[in-house]
Formats: sequence, C-alpha cells, structure tokens
Amino acid sequence: MKKSYRICKVAFFFLLTIIAGNTIGFAQTKTDLSKANIERLLNEAYTKFKDVKEGKNADYIKELANVDPNIFGIALVTTDGTVYTKGDISSMVSIQSVSKVFVMAQVLEELGPQAVQDKIGVDATGMRFNSIVAVELQKGKEINPMVNPGAIAATSLVAGADSAAKWKSILQKQSDFAGRQLTVNQPVYISEAGDNLRNQAIAHLLLAYGRMYFDPVQSTDIYTKQCAINVNAKDLATMAATLANGGINPVTKKKVVTPQTVQYTLPVMATAGLYDDSGIWYYNSGLPAKSGVGGGLLAVCPGKFGIAVVSPPLDAAGNSVKAQKVIKYVVDQLKVDPFLIEPKK
Repeated sequence: MKKSYRICKVAFFFLLTIIAGNTIGFAQTKTDLSKANIERLLNEAYTKFKDVKEGKNADYIKELANVDPNIFGIALVTTDGTVYTKGDISSMVSIQSVSKVFVMAQVLEELGPQAVQDKIGVDATGMRFNSIVAVELQKGKEINPMVNPGAIAATSLVAGADSAAKWKSILQKQSDFAGRQLTVNQPVYISEAGDNLRNQAIAHLLLAYGRMYFDPVQSTDIYTKQCAINVNAKDLATMAATLANGGINPVTKKKVVTPQTVQYTLPVMATAGLYDDSGIWYYNSGLPAKSGVGGGLLAVCPGKFGIAVVSPPLDAAGNSVKAQKVIKYVVDQLKVDPFLIEPKK
C-alpha cells in the first residue's frame, strides 16, 4: 500500500511538472498567445458553435429549467491580466459545482494538503457525483471535493465559529477569485434549499462515519447557498486565471491563495472535474476543468490563461455542450494541451 501511494505521488508530481511547462528532456509545442490570435479564435469559436442545439437545461433544480438556454458567453483571461470576451458576458447563472474548486482551495489554504487528503480524500469515486453508495462503501473516506459528499465535507471544514462566519468567508474567497463582489441568486437558492434532502442525507451519513466537521444541516445549507452564487463567463474565466497564475488574481493583482494550494487543487480538478466524463474531458483537452449544472464550465491552462464558457444546455453527464466544444476548439487551435509534446531535434 505504501509503495503504491509513493508511486501515485511521484506520478502526480511528474504530471504537475509537465503541466507547469517545465522541461524534462522534451519541449512543449509552441503556441501563439498574441492578442490578435486569441481574439480571432474566440470569434471563430463563437460563430462555429453558436447555433448548436444539443443538450437541455438541468431541471432537477426547478429554477434552473427557467434559465434562458440561449445564453452563450466566452471569456479568456491571461496570466498578465488581459481579458478577452465574446458573446453574452452580462447574463448571470448560478455557479453550482464550479464553486467546489474554490472551497477546496480555501480549505487547502487554511489546513494544508495533508488535512484535505486525510479528512476528505482526493481519489475519484468512480460513481455518480451525488452517490450515497460511494460514502457507504468507503465509510466516508476516499471521496473528493469535486463530488457532493466531499464538497459538503469541505464546506464543513472552512474556518468560522458559526454558520454565518463560514458563509461570509466562503463568499469572500469566491469573490476574491472572481475579482469582484459576488452575490447569491436567491430564487435558485430557495429552489435548491427546498429540495436538497439527498444532500442532507449524505451529510448525516458522513457524520455517522466521523467525516463531517460541523453541523450537517447547517453545512448542507451553506453548501447549497455557495452553489447559488451568481457568475458570468468573465467571472469564471478570472477565477480560472487566478489558478493559472499560481493563486494571484491577474486582474486585481490580489494574492488569493498560494502556489502550493493551486498545485494540489489542479490534480483533483483533472481527475474529477466533469462528473462522469472527467476522464473523457482530460483525454481530449489535457486541461484541469470544472463544470456546473448552471451551465458554466472553466478550464485552467497553467501559467498561460483561464478560459470559461456559460451556456446552460447540458449533456447527459451534466456538462455544458457548447462550453466543451468551445474550450476544446480553442485548446486545439492554440496547441496548449500540455501533453502535446514537440520532440527535441
């Protein structure tokens, strides 16, 4: 077991080295990140995919079914703070599961990577994002902050003497990542809060196994509220760019988290960021990413940029159809998949 753990640890650090763009006997493919090229590609992607009609809005949260399915916004923010946008970046959607990334980062910042691994877990569960079976099989262990059980546990770990303090801290951290003060979509929050019995059950099961670190009802409520935070494509791209920039928001220049926090956040995004299709996404793009059923999807190109798309219609796995197509197109055209390696001559 210890040998297997060491091998996995070495593999993760090797992966991170590749992603960071360091050289270990090879060179990454050169890419053109000029203003003209990025603007051209976003225009092309918008035109190419704006008429895609695949997918449908999430409806298990009743309020999400009412969101305009035609919202389509693209944003890319480079690590030098340049912001590129195309389409609708004013319309807001609820952040939903994308918030999990930044709560995980917050807990990493407060408690360190070993605590997250020990108290929550970092492995992909191999089951649905809201699986109760995954909790039962592992007795609350070996879940991760990108799925509901691990995300609720992560929320319960955020520092704060009471529910109000924890919520205030979470909202401020998400706002720091976005570079502006974010607010909650109250209709979405009310809709979710009235129908979150499954998440409450998960929280109580975690409590039974000693894996819930604050009141389960209050923790579930805070988690529900964080998922209802309103964001647009520019917000999400700025949040992704803050991770791409080692924890410093490239637009506001504020240090949000440390590079070490980013180091441990990105691998979990890579392995569990897009629900059941996480492996398919990573296979096709090479970039850590996170989606939410509100229609937002962001991806991190370490050291280069963050990119995000908002488009509510989802595929069967719960990921925005247009967002996946746009980001994959931009990644391919810019040749920024870190596993696309140019042999040394």
